Amino acid sequence: MYSYIIRRLISAVVLLLIVSAVTFGIFFLLPKLAGQTTDQLAQQYIGKAPTPADIAAVKKNLGLDKPVFEQYWDFLKGIFVGVDYKFGPEAAKCHVPCFGYSFKTHIEVWPEIQSRLPVTLSLAAGAAVLWVVSGVATGVLSALRPGSVFDRMAMTVALAGVSLPMFFTGALALALFTYQWPIFERSDYVPLMEDPFLWARTLVLPWVTLAFLYSALYARLTRAGMLETLSEDYIRTARAKGLREGKVVVRHGLRAALTPIITVFGMDLGLLLGGALITEQVFSLKGVGAFAVEAINANDLPNILGVTLLAAFFIVLCNLVVDVLYAAVDPRVRLS
Repeated sequence: MYSYIIRRLISAVVLLLIVSAVTFGIFFLLPKLAGQTTDQLAQQYIGKAPTPADIAAVKKNLGLDKPVFEQYWDFLKGIFVGVDYKFGPEAAKCHVPCFGYSFKTHIEVWPEIQSRLPVTLSLAAGAAVLWVVSGVATGVLSALRPGSVFDRMAMTVALAGVSLPMFFTGALALALFTYQWPIFERSDYVPLMEDPFLWARTLVLPWVTLAFLYSALYARLTRAGMLETLSEDYIRTARAKGLREGKVVVRHGLRAALTPIITVFGMDLGLLLGGALITEQVFSLKGVGAFAVEAINANDLPNILGVTLLAAFFIVLCNLVVDVLYAAVDPRVRLS
């Protein structure tokens, strides 16, 4: 088990390096291949009406005249040791971990992301608990009674949940439960440690709306997996031995059907941790997704690069956790 985890950790580190290199190449190599000069590339990092001195300072600070491999090495080194940027007589320090420095706002990227991260983490964690519990439970109950009224109703609702886009269900939930019937008043995000009750009340509607979208997919996945698993010979053998139905369903049936669910959960959670753009926009939450939208609208490339790397890190991290869970759920993975 330990050797398996070590192998997956090494693979995750290598994958992170590859993802960071590809992402860095998209921002710094592709524009040059498309014909942009270093002056034009530097101008994108400054904004409108830059002076020649501004362009020269950005070129020097980012090392745009250096080979791309050397630029990438400086970027990686800056994450662990920080970077000093100089603007004539003035200087700015990008502290560890340095994910970049916005030359438009003159603010480091990581502190900006760090201030938005609790909102996104709270949104993703709460919604994930709701959609996993409700989706898996609904799928198991539907599989135990295929063709029943509950099964048909649950799969109809699940089909609606999968089909309806988030911006529609979110706007509908706001219209009904905030404006028509003011059950959940709109308010700014409150940190968990400051007021746990107000924190939960602020996020209940986004949690439920987001969970409705994802739980529908998990209900359908669980139902399909359970129907296939419950028809296996070892399930009939377990029942013939006199095991309790609950033990047969949970220990032998659900455990075998969890593999695809864990896979999808890791991808979904990783993507959400990188920023739930639509949900945060609909409910006016100032999270990482909203920060990414603001950076794109402002064409602030360092901020966009920082968010992209953060999203990639969360996806790789969640896939690493999924690989470890595979070994816990299915012993055949450890043996392989």
